[in-house]
Amino acid sequence: MSMGARFVKWGLGFFVFGVFLTFGVIGHYCVGASADVGELFRRNVTLWWACPWTLSVAIVQGGGLGMVVFGLSSLIARREGAGESQGSLALTLCILGLLGVFAIGYPGYFVFNSIWPDFYYRYDPVGKNAWLLGQAFFFAIYFLGIVFSFNIVRRALDAIPGASVTIAGSGEAS
Repeated sequence: MSMGARFVKWGLGFFVFGVFLTFGVIGHYCVGASADVGELFRRNVTLWWACPWTLSVAIVQGGGLGMVVFGLSSLIARREGAGESQGSLALTLCILGLLGVFAIGYPGYFVFNSIWPDFYYRYDPVGKNAWLLGQAFFFAIYFLGIVFSFNIVRRALDAIPGASVTIAGSGEAS
């Protein structure tokens, strides 16, 4: 299977997985907060939508769609005459990054909540920052994979014969 097809397959899988994870968010809305939320949380509730898993679900879904875009771009470049891209490191980083965001942000929430009880609903910067920075670490791994993928796809698209576009009137290829 080509690397582009693998990106598309994994990306679509992450997108569907993110849709599935939304059931947890809906369940949280139905049950409500497990702690007495304070005034600071209420002022910040529009940012967080009152559910701790919203961020990880959005990253997994958006990241999955990003992988689909790069995978399809790679497939198009290959179809148009560019060679097979060598993006296995990029794919691995993207997969690891999104699985890590999920692990820390969704089931990891319960681990962090057992260490810092109700950290999400009350002012507990240590617990909340540890949880958020854990997600940010894995998001950075995903981002690195997407940057690698971008460069691979960009080079593959540049390798397509006749793909250069001349800027009107300047005579320069872009």
